[in-house]
Amino acid sequence: MPIGDPSFYLAALPAILIAGISKGGFGGGIALVAVPLMALVIPPAQAAAVMLPILILMDAIGVVAYRRLFDMAALRVMLPGALVGIALGGLAFDRLSPAALRLIIGVIALVFVASYACGGGARRAARKPSPWLGALCGAISGFTSTLAHAGSPPAQIYLLPLRVDKTVFVATSVVFFAAVNLIKLVPYALIGQFSATNLLTALILAPLAALGMVLGIRLHGLVDAATFYRLCYVFVALTGLKLIYDGLT
Repeated sequence: MPIGDPSFYLAALPAILIAGISKGGFGGGIALVAVPLMALVIPPAQAAAVMLPILILMDAIGVVAYRRLFDMAALRVMLPGALVGIALGGLAFDRLSPAALRLIIGVIALVFVASYACGGGARRAARKPSPWLGALCGAISGFTSTLAHAGSPPAQIYLLPLRVDKTVFVATSVVFFAAVNLIKLVPYALIGQFSATNLLTALILAPLAALGMVLGIRLHGLVDAATFYRLCYVFVALTGLKLIYDGLT
């Protein structure tokens, strides 16, 4: 249905542009709004299937732009957990209610932001990385990313309090989700999500995805570190509220 449907593109065009700008400059904090926006006019599973090739294109651009700048130690902690989460997400794809998933992720995101606000926010010193927390966040991120491309809040629960340089933060997020999205190709293919219609629709939208990434990379250099981190937490809060609303309604 989407290929020539005007109502779909009214939702998809802004969704993909926002996702590209977010992934290119702000660590993907609001990129997860793409699937809910597209799901206003098409089934959520189809929206997720259309988005995955687009996300992989964005990831490729981001990896080139931020190569050699990511935190390898954080990736070593998070990626093994993400593999487990992706496997569980593939098994649960047709079993877990999308509304329940959105509600759970939204609550987690708001609790995370509330903890940041109550603990002094930007004044709080960077915490020492916790391997078990990184593995758990990686697993939850892989799980929610597989089901709805909504893996950013769990990943940011681990990454944001590390208080690394803003470019290192974005680079680490980009590389983490590049790996996650490539691995997700396996369960998506096994459950038959890559129809000709979905792939062609993704191809049509690909140029806008590239434009969004380029804009995000450019905007990233214009924001100072303190403002950057405040924006990240605001974006997590807004997406948390949006997910809770979607889950309840």
